[in-house]
Amino acid sequence: MLGERERVHVAAVDVGAGSGRVMLASFDGERLDLTEAHRFETPLGIDPVTGYDCWDSEAIVREIGIGIDRADAMAPIDSVGCDTWGVDYVLLDEDLRQVGVSVAYRDDRTTGLIDEVTAILPAAEIYRRTGIQFQPYNTLYQLRATAKAHPDWLAAARHILFTPDYLHFRLSGVVSNEYSISTTSQLLSLETRDWDTDLLALAGIRPGTLKKPIEPGTVLGPMVGREGRRPVMVIAPGGHDTASAVAAAPLGGPDEAFLSSGTWSLMGLESPVPYVDERALGFNIGNEGGVCGRYRVLKNLMGLWLIQRVRKEFGEPAFGDLVAAAAAAPAWASLINPDDPRFLNPASMTGTIQALAAEHGEPVPDGLGAVARTVFDSLALDYARVKDELELLAGRPLTHVRIIGGGSKNGLLNQLTADACGIPVSAGPVETSALGNAALQLMGLGVIGSLEEARGIVRRSFGVTEIAPTTVVPKDVRDRFRLIVQATPAAH
Repeated sequence: MLGERERVHVAAVDVGAGSGRVMLASFDGERLDLTEAHRFETPLGIDPVTGYDCWDSEAIVREIGIGIDRADAMAPIDSVGCDTWGVDYVLLDEDLRQVGVSVAYRDDRTTGLIDEVTAILPAAEIYRRTGIQFQPYNTLYQLRATAKAHPDWLAAARHILFTPDYLHFRLSGVVSNEYSISTTSQLLSLETRDWDTDLLALAGIRPGTLKKPIEPGTVLGPMVGREGRRPVMVIAPGGHDTASAVAAAPLGGPDEAFLSSGTWSLMGLESPVPYVDERALGFNIGNEGGVCGRYRVLKNLMGLWLIQRVRKEFGEPAFGDLVAAAAAAPAWASLINPDDPRFLNPASMTGTIQALAAEHGEPVPDGLGAVARTVFDSLALDYARVKDELELLAGRPLTHVRIIGGGSKNGLLNQLTADACGIPVSAGPVETSALGNAALQLMGLGVIGSLEEARGIVRRSFGVTEIAPTTVVPKDVRDRFRLIVQATPAAH
């Protein structure tokens, strides 16, 4: 154990598409403590000029500043690092001023652009080069949309910073692109771990606008604006929140899957090599960059976004009441494909769930409990589908699913997941993105020596709940879900 003066304190800034938090992480040499210093709603609105859904980058920076000051007041911090959602970016000109607006990935400006791009460079070739799951919001298609609608923005841009890169720039003054967040763009070469010039051209951007990615755990430099105060280092963790989350996941071996459950669900395996064969392409499996030379072989699923919107549309009942209402509703009564592209940003989530249930000949759920149960049952079956795909790719059965993130608090969904997957699952820790962020900062500071050591510290510091399967999902339920998925239109 370190003495109180020797304790190391870092500020882990974890910003999701729904909310952001600044967490104070304190390490005593044995255990890691996590305390929330500040939480805020991630500011999103309609830009009055372009009509795009946009992030308010300045407001995010202000909120992070408040959080860092509060964390530093709780205990003098040694470093700070940021992780966020993937794919979105900020353009900077030669004077390091923002160009244009920061468009949010759920904006529909990229509709049809996967087909447009793959008509020029085949999908199989893009996948071979990048290993990234095809999604309409990938940075490749966002930049192409900007090149078509606002070529002046790209003409003026000298730097493209993904959201955590931009936050690190505002904290340190250093322009950089971190590796894990860069891989979400579908512009980075698997082979060289640098930018693919052909894909850059398809996106409409010049070489040099993106810098060769730095590794997670890189020290960028001291935090600016702290004259006369104790210096604080800015350290890039896994910039993609899932990269940081998986870094803290209590994985027990190669036969265990992770399920990062939040607004999005990201389910996959940690692997020393990517999977980019025809079967992986057919499954639309992504190979995102992890930490310490690992890949996250995963599927990006629509996740709890559906239930977040349903909850809002029903007047925001307490989440425990929502789960209780779902638990009281009949099991497997109505199913949907939660990855249907029409769920990306509908005017009414509840109405869309009901419409798609009817479209596929399913009973139309009515009322909070029935609608929520439809979502939870369908998510569990979706996780089982991805488990089967991962097993086929890996050539071996999976023995355990590690559910991490905010969704791990949902006992009903955890049990449904164990039942649907037919193997034990564990739930927790909850704040894994912040934990992994903090662990990578501690590695950057030289306090922790390896990823294995970091995971051991997390296991000692935070408990998990083990859940065993208790019910066999009927075959006709699985068959209904499979047919619904097969009938779902692709998101192009």
